[in-house]
Amino acid sequence: MHMGHKRMEMYSAVFLFNIFAAVVWCAPPRCEPGDEILGRCQSTDLEQPRCMELALGYCDDMPYDNTIFPNILDHKNRQEAEMGAEYLLLSVIHSLLKGECTPDIRMLGCSVLAPRCEDGVLMKPCRSTCESVRKSCAHAFEGIDMAWPYFLDCDRFFVSDEEGCYDPLAALRARQEIALANFSPEEPSTIIQFTYQSNAQMINVLKKTAAKCSHISRTYSIGRSVEGKNLLVIEFSNNPGQHDVLEPEVKYVGNMHGNEVLGRQLLIYLAQYLCSEYLLGNHRIQTLINSTRIHIFPSMNPDGYELAAAEVEDNNDPENQEGHVYNGWTNGRGNAQNIDLNRNFPDLTSVAYSRRRNRRYRSDHIPIPDSYWFGKVAPETYAVMKWIRSIPFVQSASLHGGELVVSYPFDFSKHPQEEKMFSPTPDEQVFKQLARTYADAHSTMADNNTDRCGASFVNKGGIINGALWYSFSGGMSDFNYLHTNCLEITVELGCDKFPAEEELYTEWRRNKESLLSFMESVHRGLKGVVRDQDGNGIKGATISVRGIRHDIRTAEDGDYWRLLNSGVHILTASAPGYAKVMKKVYLPAQMQKAGRVDFVLKKAVLDPDQVDSSPMDTYERFDPYNQFERYSLSELGEDGEERHEKPWWWAYFTQFGMSAPTWLLRSY
Repeated sequence: MHMGHKRMEMYSAVFLFNIFAAVVWCAPPRCEPGDEILGRCQSTDLEQPRCMELALGYCDDMPYDNTIFPNILDHKNRQEAEMGAEYLLLSVIHSLLKGECTPDIRMLGCSVLAPRCEDGVLMKPCRSTCESVRKSCAHAFEGIDMAWPYFLDCDRFFVSDEEGCYDPLAALRARQEIALANFSPEEPSTIIQFTYQSNAQMINVLKKTAAKCSHISRTYSIGRSVEGKNLLVIEFSNNPGQHDVLEPEVKYVGNMHGNEVLGRQLLIYLAQYLCSEYLLGNHRIQTLINSTRIHIFPSMNPDGYELAAAEVEDNNDPENQEGHVYNGWTNGRGNAQNIDLNRNFPDLTSVAYSRRRNRRYRSDHIPIPDSYWFGKVAPETYAVMKWIRSIPFVQSASLHGGELVVSYPFDFSKHPQEEKMFSPTPDEQVFKQLARTYADAHSTMADNNTDRCGASFVNKGGIINGALWYSFSGGMSDFNYLHTNCLEITVELGCDKFPAEEELYTEWRRNKESLLSFMESVHRGLKGVVRDQDGNGIKGATISVRGIRHDIRTAEDGDYWRLLNSGVHILTASAPGYAKVMKKVYLPAQMQKAGRVDFVLKKAVLDPDQVDSSPMDTYERFDPYNQFERYSLSELGEDGEERHEKPWWWAYFTQFGMSAPTWLLRSY
């Protein structure tokens, strides 16, 4: 469906090109000095600025009839304005932005290209109008990697109310208010368009959502794919961009395998839902966002997605009577280097197994072996590793497709020759509870229907230890657990890796409660702050739980979160140079939020024999040989200057031979 729209937009763009070409080629030639005497051209009336009829085709719906030349951009006449890249941008802006922020942008531009004229005086538009449009529409330009147009510079071409400005969008706003007044649903609700989005459309939706909820949301990039696509994350928090003490951090990662697309779509919808419901006053969503920092990463493999989506587009050709067909079980699974990203992380599980007989060794914060960096590491993998090292995530879910089940670590068998062998982590019971949280809230994942997708997991309640299902090394979930504090599960959302578009709404209904419940479950177990005697938080202090051979470490301000099930637990807090402190804690079964346990550590002089000699001193070493420096270097052209690949829309402005509008390039 969305592919058909894409073709229509392409045809519309070609039609606009033809119209523009006719306008440019049929326009009367400019008069150079002496040309009029020789009869080579006809003079235009430029002697004195005066009001004249507004005759620019793409500005014919402005709320005034007369304009003036020279205009605000110093175009001398209508023909000069029509031949500029500014006017061409206004003519194609609807297609470029997929209908976003139009006609607002077009009409704002028309107020500069064809300004209002009254009694022979040029009237300038209001700066406040420009600033309002820019605030609400900047995301649309960022979504297609286009700079904000120079001629919409609010400070340069617009004036204040005190200077006698006018609002060029006043009539448009009035019409919109009337239309909104006539639409009064019985109850406020979130409206989501359940369609597939291209990579550009996805980024546009995320940036638009963040702009709509700028007080609780923001987008940020963690890197770029092999083909240079932005790896964009949207965050929700009552203090976006900052880690708040004792506020747990949770993440969702989708589309790790590019051809497993349902998770990508569900996370796009989830971002829209969280924003809208927060604004509508949904108490549950407001409580969740105000107490949790949520990171949503819809597409870890945008390059693979494009490959898989192209196959679906081919099968949706109008001449294909079978309709939606996706035959490629592996097409688009890997990234543009054909690397399976879920086999590309450091294999720390083998390291943990090889050292498990060492009494002093624990299965947490295992350093990345130097040998890993000499292998083929994908830039997407590299970006995610840097990301999860930089934020103190507590729990996570990676969304996949191909089955209907939730799996949890370890994913790699404790006996490599055994492909299906139960291989639990020290946090087996906590992981089972996390998996149960998602599966039990899903409408079909945990039921006993043996005819459904995922029927082989019916007797296990829709959850399974990963290595017991099938064993593989280099997985993201094992890496999260063994390298950081984060506990990650893998959610297989269904047997169809690329479901038909009409199934997306049904899948959203099946998974919405699971997605929300899983995020809420991060408020389980214990949390607290480890401080010194002066009240300063201690970064990197260790929190141990007796009987669970897996420690966690405190964050920058000394705060920690330890996911635990109900029961009696003995906690120990320790840090180099401090005496250990031990506390006994009881967690009731019905607790609705994490228990608070703080520690104050006293300075202590340790015996040399007591100094911790565990192999954690190399934990901070990341990419020690700068193997990935090349990902941050720009390609150089023949003249030695940086050469940047032009965006896809560049051809809109270059095929007529006009001067290139470099002011639209964000990296220029």
